[in-house]
Amino acid sequence: MNSQLFIVATPIGNLQDISQRAIETLEQVDLIAAEDTRHSKRLLNHLGVTTKMISLHEHNEEKQIAKILELLGQGKSIALISDAGTPLVSDPGYRLVYEVRKSNIDVVPIPGACAAIAALSASGLPSDRFLFEGFLSAKQNARLQHLEKLKSETRTIIFYESPHRISVMLQDLLTVFGSERYVVIARELTKLYETIRGDELSNLIEWFELNTEQHCGEFVVLVKGKQKIKKENLTDEDKRILKVLLEELPVKQASHLASKITGKKKNAFYKEAL
Repeated sequence: MNSQLFIVATPIGNLQDISQRAIETLEQVDLIAAEDTRHSKRLLNHLGVTTKMISLHEHNEEKQIAKILELLGQGKSIALISDAGTPLVSDPGYRLVYEVRKSNIDVVPIPGACAAIAALSASGLPSDRFLFEGFLSAKQNARLQHLEKLKSETRTIIFYESPHRISVMLQDLLTVFGSERYVVIARELTKLYETIRGDELSNLIEWFELNTEQHCGEFVVLVKGKQKIKKENLTDEDKRILKVLLEELPVKQASHLASKITGKKKNAFYKEAL
């Protein structure tokens, strides 16, 4: 394990979700870099791991990188963990990984729980392609502007949100995406009060506001991507009808009437007529 940085995923709720490999890694490394050492101490105590810890968070990452690189250079092995789930997913650490790799030191992932992937797997939304956006801005104007850029996104969009902002975040989604967009809320994943609920946004907000016990905990919010409008293909019969109408009527009127006769989109006939 000499001179290796291990990226170790920890449980997001249920402590049984940690892997045996993760436990053995945490036991065997020389040092554990944790986002919040007080929080992680409870997990390590539960696992019976006594490895020394140091803190690495967004406010001290730059300072700690130099210290960790020095220790790795001395042949030490170090594990990086976050408060919950897979490190670096909406958590600090990527700068450290970049510098370690740049120093030609091995970075070894120890995979495990991730709230975004767990929620996606149980959401029923398309999972072949998705976009992870993490936390939106705390400022409403910035949130709305960012959501506007995502309005036409066709992939499933995944957000994280905190309990004190979840209600206003859902209202912002309603403002931008509209009442009929399908959204899934995944709350307290793997914990006692786990809830996964999906519905059209207006219905989901109504349910959420009526069930105030659902307002606490950590949230994953998944938005179904915008549906692509299928191109309507005209049959030979459709084209024959249009051709007959064009002999007597202007393009716009012929297209409109052909649409009424066949039940197909007017735009398809208009393009064909042109």
